[in-house]
Amino acid sequence: MMFREIGNFILHLRLHYQVLILSGGYLLGGLMAGSMDSGQYWVQFLNVHVLLYGGATAFNSWWDKDEGPIGGLKNPPAMSKWMHPVSIIFMLAGLAWALVIGWWYAAVFAISLALFWLYSTPAARWKGHPLLSMVAIGISTGLNSVLLGVLAAGGEITATVALAALGASLILLSLYPVSQIFQIEEDIRRGDRTFAAVYGLSGVKKFYSVSYFGGLLLLCYALLQFYPVPSIALGVAGAVSGIIIGKIVVKLSGQEEEYSTVMRLKFMASLSFVIFLFISNLIRHDWVSISSLDIYF
Repeated sequence: MMFREIGNFILHLRLHYQVLILSGGYLLGGLMAGSMDSGQYWVQFLNVHVLLYGGATAFNSWWDKDEGPIGGLKNPPAMSKWMHPVSIIFMLAGLAWALVIGWWYAAVFAISLALFWLYSTPAARWKGHPLLSMVAIGISTGLNSVLLGVLAAGGEITATVALAALGASLILLSLYPVSQIFQIEEDIRRGDRTFAAVYGLSGVKKFYSVSYFGGLLLLCYALLQFYPVPSIALGVAGAVSGIIIGKIVVKLSGQEEEYSTVMRLKFMASLSFVIFLFISNLIRHDWVSISSLDIYF
């Protein structure tokens, strides 16, 4: 029984979702860093995406108690009482680990942790507010993800980095309300006024267009300042992908059978972005082997 519960907890970490969908911002930060401490960067990749994001996702699942499809899980298993404190331990352990890098890095990490708490806990429940929820997700998994990547690599936060981080946040947010359309009735029963519940399908579709293409423009402009070729390639590929995704989003009606289509859509779009950024990092930083991981544990 315990082994099954542990397996359920691991599912609620949604590690495939963290690594293949949410890691783009962190990789962008590595690309924009003026230097690259590869060992530190990749170890903190695990910290951010397993302890922080994984813990926050499990923490949110504990309070939501979803029975229907959610991002990364079509049939979420029931959670046990011990999973709530363990999810908090995950995040706090990640914060303690972040302190090894430095105070600025730990401060950005702590802000994301605080926003995840505000997003999920009944004491604040920002998830139940259409705009506050966007602020929490946009900063914690978008903006701060880029900043954490820059700092973990050994770089500095500049105005250009901040602009790129804002663009990445808008791209991330563009599809965020789309997954909410399958939970509208459940969210309303729970008292959560999510973006999709308040603004409906039409609002979700309009927001996608403005947020995605606005974010792509900001990101490409920032990247163009010091890395022109990837910027142009990203702009062309991003625009084509955005149009294709937009056509699919426009046709959505919110039926549960569309869930798989939306998840595949988010997965492929995010995975393509992640692969693009990984290859760009590989070329820019000459990643051939990482032999110094052990000194950062």
